[in-house]
Amino acid sequence: MKTFFGQLAYAGKKILFFSASVLLLSITVFYISRLAPGDPLVSYYGDRVEKMGPKERAWAEEKLGLNDPIIVQYIRWIENAIQGEFGISYKYKMDAAEIISMRIGNTLILGGVGFLFIFGLAMLIGILCAWYEDRLPDKIICGMGTVTSCIPEFWLSLVLILIFAVNLKWLPSSGAYAIGKADEIGSRVRHLILPMIVVVLGHLWYYAYMIRNKILEEVRADYVLLAKSKGLKKKSVMFRHCLRNVIPAYLSIMAISVPHILGGTYIVETVFSYPGIGTLTYESARYKDYNLLMLLSILSGIIVILGNMAAQIINERIDPRMKPDTAPITEVTGG
Repeated sequence: MKTFFGQLAYAGKKILFFSASVLLLSITVFYISRLAPGDPLVSYYGDRVEKMGPKERAWAEEKLGLNDPIIVQYIRWIENAIQGEFGISYKYKMDAAEIISMRIGNTLILGGVGFLFIFGLAMLIGILCAWYEDRLPDKIICGMGTVTSCIPEFWLSLVLILIFAVNLKWLPSSGAYAIGKADEIGSRVRHLILPMIVVVLGHLWYYAYMIRNKILEEVRADYVLLAKSKGLKKKSVMFRHCLRNVIPAYLSIMAISVPHILGGTYIVETVFSYPGIGTLTYESARYKDYNLLMLLSILSGIIVILGNMAAQIINERIDPRMKPDTAPITEVTGG
């Protein structure tokens, strides 16, 4: 019974932390977006704003709910958001949630597949480097990895576009599929190749090097020396002992890397004009499309917060001493 209530209290703390984080994020984004320079009416009415008189402009602001104090606007927005109503996009004249539902699949494909490629290849490269530590394969991979990790994603994107799309004309430079071919897998794959390369190369070596070092830490541990003294082969020690001990930490790294990879995906989408959440976020911020920007920020924030919470839970499972309610045990001796 005590364990049950303890788990219930633990879950309650996590839910409270999640709710408070999302609420704080919504307040911050709401205020900053409205205090930033620019005219949101341009997003909705376009060039007609320049011809509006004071009365017509006041009517337009009242129609969009922009004439009230910021605190009043936020309270109205949060009340509607709780009911699942996030307003319309000023730029697209459609429900903000509907627009996101049309784009989020493209981001999930690019970011999700890229995520799997990154950590699958990172594990293989990390194992290979650890196996050939300080030998030629390890030195070559470390050198190449260091170079690729220093290349900015936007610059690499432009170079790939120039080579493969402009000069060689092998691959498309933008979009998620050819016009009228949304259901063709071949078209989607061709449009996905260049953005996927940038997403993977932009993060691959960072995590591969991390895995390499963690495996090498295990290789130098005392239990490995004992296993080798008993006659176990290097392959058996590496895969049956070292790699197995690295897996829990690897899962934690995967969870906490979500915001890192998500941010890189957004940048790549913008450069390649890939119709995903990243491009939509850039457009909503540029045109001060408040309702769309708020929903995108909340959605991205939820993904990041859940990733960090998952990493924390995994770390606490690995080492219970990391739980905030766990006090260290100290030895008390008499004087």
